[in-house]
Amino acid sequence: MNLPNRLTVLRMILVPFLVLFLLCGQIPFSMIWALHTFAAASITDYLDGKIARSKNLITNFGKFLDPMADKILVISAMICFCYMDLCSPIVLIIVVAREFMVSSLRLVAAAQGIVLAAGLSGKVKTASQMVSTVVILLMLSARQITSVEWPVAEISHALMWITAVIAVSKNRKRTPKSPQSMV
Repeated sequence: MNLPNRLTVLRMILVPFLVLFLLCGQIPFSMIWALHTFAAASITDYLDGKIARSKNLITNFGKFLDPMADKILVISAMICFCYMDLCSPIVLIIVVAREFMVSSLRLVAAAQGIVLAAGLSGKVKTASQMVSTVVILLMLSARQITSVEWPVAEISHALMWITAVIAVSKNRKRTPKSPQSMV
């Protein structure tokens, strides 16, 4: 259990706190706490990858758990946003279906001894989801501490639809098929 893997586990531990802060409006400054919790979890995502690559601490456990922790974090926030009427359930279904398909492919590959790490398009998808979530949490936090009425719902729905489109967009770069894959 190296440092990058510990950071990934920490990200998963932060998820219940994020959900608590998002859904429990009785907590003073709950949206600010949610923002800080999500930001801390997102920073662990950045740090675990950077440390793992720079110190050559990449493990199969990390290749599996890191994308799983990202999915749990982002989907938990999206479920809360659906509950708060800030995200369409259709967007949530699109994102969850995409994640199930990608995870299924990874499991099939793992059964054949192949570990599929996240590619560039997956990283762009995760980054767009995290940035969109931070923007929504910033607006909710600002609304909680100021008298300014932000158009949170409209902006949130637009951002979530954009992340759904990014999630299902294919990477345009094609690789040639190997002879075995054509059988």
